[in-house]
Amino acid sequence: MRTEQPTQSAAVFPQMISVALSHLKQRLQQDYEQGYPGLREIIHLVLDQEEARAWELTSFPHLVLPDLVEAHLARLNLDAEKRQHSTFFAAPDFNFFEAYVPAGFVTRNFNSAEAPVAHGGFIAG
Repeated sequence: MRTEQPTQSAAVFPQMISVALSHLKQRLQQDYEQGYPGLREIIHLVLDQEEARAWELTSFPHLVLPDLVEAHLARLNLDAEKRQHSTFFAAPDFNFFEAYVPAGFVTRNFNSAEAPVAHGGFIAG
């Protein structure tokens, strides 16, 4: 009687998942540290807890880990501190309605040193 021997690929698969999960955790750690500077240890603990939970839920933990971590951090109700990339976002006191000027109505007198002036939602030079 012949029994089937586990193939080499079956032994390699769990290692591949572990490596992928390790890389994912590092990336998540970096991403969340940008959003929550100063909370490195908390983020690390959340990642470890949710990794263990992901392994309990599925054989493919790398597929559910990001959602589990996001949900856990949302439950902690942490206030995201000022992001390092704040230049990509409008200032907190930015008023879109005051700044909006339709592109077709921007005019300027280039012979004048004066800046354009808004008149009733339009800029006149």
